[in-house]
Amino acid sequence: MRAVAVLSCLPYLALKIAWIAGSHLGIPEGSSLLEHRGAMAAVNGVTVAMDGAVIVLALLLTRPWGMRIPAWLLALPVWVATGLLAPIMAGFPLQLMVEALGGQVGGTTGDGQAPLLDAWVFGVVYTGFIVQGLALGALFVLYARDRWAHLWQGRLGNLPRGTAGAARRRTAVAAAVLAPVPLVGKHVADPAYDVLAAVSVVFLTAAVLGAWALAFRRPRRLPVVVPLALAWTGSGAVACWGAWLSAASLADVGDMAERPTQLMYLTYAGQMIVGVLVATVGARFLAERSAARSRRAV
Repeated sequence: MRAVAVLSCLPYLALKIAWIAGSHLGIPEGSSLLEHRGAMAAVNGVTVAMDGAVIVLALLLTRPWGMRIPAWLLALPVWVATGLLAPIMAGFPLQLMVEALGGQVGGTTGDGQAPLLDAWVFGVVYTGFIVQGLALGALFVLYARDRWAHLWQGRLGNLPRGTAGAARRRTAVAAAVLAPVPLVGKHVADPAYDVLAAVSVVFLTAAVLGAWALAFRRPRRLPVVVPLALAWTGSGAVACWGAWLSAASLADVGDMAERPTQLMYLTYAGQMIVGVLVATVGARFLAERSAARSRRAV
């Protein structure tokens, strides 16, 4: 599985390095990407580092020294990777279904302008991302089972009441109240983007439901692992994609008419805030369970 994770990164890394070196592979003539070489070189450098981090994580999750890494130092990059990859794993196959049914995914912009990238690039890149997500997810589950299985055992109703319960509940309520904000600006006419909007709503809903269950411990018979998984994946997807889209919009690529509106910036900010709030609920829950176990061991 480690080899699968590493090999799945190579096509994306090779393509990005080729672009940094000046190649136009997969970039059609007239693409606005060719007009902003400096900005694109910087963005490509960042994404090369991000995908290279997947290789590092694959090694860390499968080597004995990986068990000695501080929990937060491992959890943060895995959470980010989960958040960035999960929506692609869900959204790209759905986009292909839309295309198969007669819709348009990628390609031209619809107003006669050249597409940003050739269609085959999306297939190569997103297929690689899906394989990365599956392989890295499997490796992390096996690693977490060996190191932290005690943190997600049991059912919500059987958990002892902790001192941080009130703080978790307030944070979960805040996330639920702010959750409608990221929905603003998601309604776009193109069917392909309706798919992406629906996927983002699913992850947003999963995040809020997971946080709510962890904070209020309802339903009582629900296994702890279920809301933890919802909160982990949902918060990562919401927060990390909000942050990525915000950062990408600052790059000087494309014309002003295609850049995000103030409403979309509000949407991205709402995503980040809700995602961080939900992640905080999950982190407090895990910290409390870990501390309780340490006290029992004394």
